[in-house]
Amino acid sequence: MTNMEMWPEIEKAATEQRRELVLQGGGVDKRISSCGGLPSSLYSLQLLNYLEVSQCPSLTEIHVEIKHLTNLQSLVLCRNKLTSVPDVIGILKSLKVLDLSVNNLKCLPQGITQLKELNTLNVSCNCLEALPGGLSQCNKLATINVSKNQITTFPPDLFSERLDLLSTLVASDNSLQELSGEICKLSALKVLDLSNNKLSEIPSDLSDCPKLKEINFKGNKLSDKRLEKMVNGCQTKSILEYLRGKGRGRRDEEGGDSDKKKKQQQQQQKKKKGKVREEKDEVEELNQMVVRVLHVSEAPTALTVKVNAEVKDVRPYLVCCLVRGMSLKPGNALKRFLLAQTKLHDDLCGRRTIATIATHDAQLVKGPLVYDVRPPTQLKVVPLGRREMTAVELIRQLHLEADELRKQKKRQNVTGLHKYLQLLEGKSVYPCLVDADGDVISFPPITNSEKTKIKKTTTELLVEVTSSTSLQTCKDVMDALIIKMAELNKFTVEHQEEAGSDGEEDSARQPAADAETSSQLIVQQVRTVDQDGNLKVVYPSKTDLSKEFSNFTVI
Repeated sequence: MTNMEMWPEIEKAATEQRRELVLQGGGVDKRISSCGGLPSSLYSLQLLNYLEVSQCPSLTEIHVEIKHLTNLQSLVLCRNKLTSVPDVIGILKSLKVLDLSVNNLKCLPQGITQLKELNTLNVSCNCLEALPGGLSQCNKLATINVSKNQITTFPPDLFSERLDLLSTLVASDNSLQELSGEICKLSALKVLDLSNNKLSEIPSDLSDCPKLKEINFKGNKLSDKRLEKMVNGCQTKSILEYLRGKGRGRRDEEGGDSDKKKKQQQQQQKKKKGKVREEKDEVEELNQMVVRVLHVSEAPTALTVKVNAEVKDVRPYLVCCLVRGMSLKPGNALKRFLLAQTKLHDDLCGRRTIATIATHDAQLVKGPLVYDVRPPTQLKVVPLGRREMTAVELIRQLHLEADELRKQKKRQNVTGLHKYLQLLEGKSVYPCLVDADGDVISFPPITNSEKTKIKKTTTELLVEVTSSTSLQTCKDVMDALIIKMAELNKFTVEHQEEAGSDGEEDSARQPAADAETSSQLIVQQVRTVDQDGNLKVVYPSKTDLSKEFSNFTVI
């Protein structure tokens, strides 16, 4: 830690008595590297209730002086190279949100268990082999994300009745070998993701979680092959019913009259045979969730995107594709799609710090497109729901709105586009996607253009993913989005009664046969080329969308 050096951001926060401070990106990282860490003056800002220090690979430790920031409610230290966090973090009794994701942590301090107000804990993408015992003392925990670590087992007290607010537990991509039946004690659990672990069994007690709505056990080699097929293809309700049936069968075997047991077993066998047929039918039906890839060679007028070299230092990575067959008209289909996109932004995209998704009505897009940069004063865009303005005007307006929100709601955290403003701080030029008319249709990571806004009547989408992290990140996010789109389209087809419920004319409703055919998505490749026309990337390629799901087929 440096001496009392005062960084301009810290000086401004002290002078204005601000309660929110964000230090992020390359410029901050260079100062951390040259100073040997964060300046001690940071820890004198005792009014702070939101502190974020992110995307700074030179940051490897947090000083114990952080104990002085006792008013902190949110501490975000993601995408650094932290190898440790001081145990004094347990002194921050007001802390509600702790984000230590994407670091190099091998263990967590025991002090975390003293955070009685903690609501959200995100330690995903680290090197953790275990979680500290005593997390049940944090009885206000609602969300825990420990995905992409090396955890082999959960601490016994994690499945405690004291955690009666815990609704989301994400522990995908670890090395978990066993899930305790005690998990049924988590009475508020709604979402459980244990995909891509080393589980061989799923306890039948899981079906006793009264509020469980979404489970994911894909990527585990289960000993019960029928159950393994179900977790890869069936909905949560069907899986829980199957587990509940197994639980009843086990309890029946433990006691009771033998004759009565035989009769019960015969009845159960009949029911099971019927259920097996239903489950097979369900899996076969889900297997119809098909994505067909239309290659560039099959589309002579295929869309291309030229990437100018100047984006290299701002946001260099981009992939695009066209999607047809997505049904957005019935009921709340469009709303579900937009909510799914928001969830991906918050989770997989790390609140847009890792990647940003943009979707356009392809019929309103005039190609070829150019991915370029422009100075903030020259970048003009019509943001969603707003008039045309320069990037400078938009950023200024968003800052004013954020300040007004703080005053109205008497809090420092802001929502909507306002929480992404810091992603552009210190940039002399901004990235943008420009159409053949010279109009900006996308200004990542902030907004799309009203010009190409998707609506219920949209039948073909241009989807783009940009990132400053890596090209593979863009592809991974695009894969996840396409799979989600296929799932949503399948859901829309299965709930045909919603068609036309938005008040449109009956003639606009799709007949059942048409709805069935619309469940197949067609993904057309989009080529991204450099300034000389040389191919940079085409999506989807043969290696994309290659994850094996029994209910997802690529042809």
